[in-house]
Amino acid sequence: MSDESQNLIAEIEEQERRLVFTHFDEADAWALGCLLVNLATERRLPVAVDLRRGQQQLFHAGLPGSTADNDSWIERKVRVVYRFAASSYLVGRRLAAKGQDLDESMGTDPALFAAHGGAFPIRVPGVGVVGVVTVSGLPQAEDHALVVEALETFLED
Repeated sequence: MSDESQNLIAEIEEQERRLVFTHFDEADAWALGCLLVNLATERRLPVAVDLRRGQQQLFHAGLPGSTADNDSWIERKVRVVYRFAASSYLVGRRLAAKGQDLDESMGTDPALFAAHGGAFPIRVPGVGVVGVVTVSGLPQAEDHALVVEALETFLED
């Protein structure tokens, strides 16, 4: 594994340790979703934004330039977070570092799972992953970075 891969994986792992919620409810989903929409709108980013708690979708927005294909990517990324209890970007980077793919050999169907950046676990200490916040529409590192930026802003308040 290259130093660059190791450093990126360590950075994402640190983000997941740091960006945790004390609780997560409908009001939090609305506020975080609106924050993401505002950030994306200001930058004219063609993304879809999605927040879930368990299997319930609490927030969804498709911004100008996004398509139904982004919604499909969201579904696939969300499944990765729930399956592996880690961000879709972290799962993808760990696999890439080992020269592996998320496919049938891992018991996953690529039509249903996507280990590409943009879906981040909503974690509550003592409970675990309770939800997922996802962005789709940009290159995977940028999808992930936008979610992390929003989480940092949201959780510092």
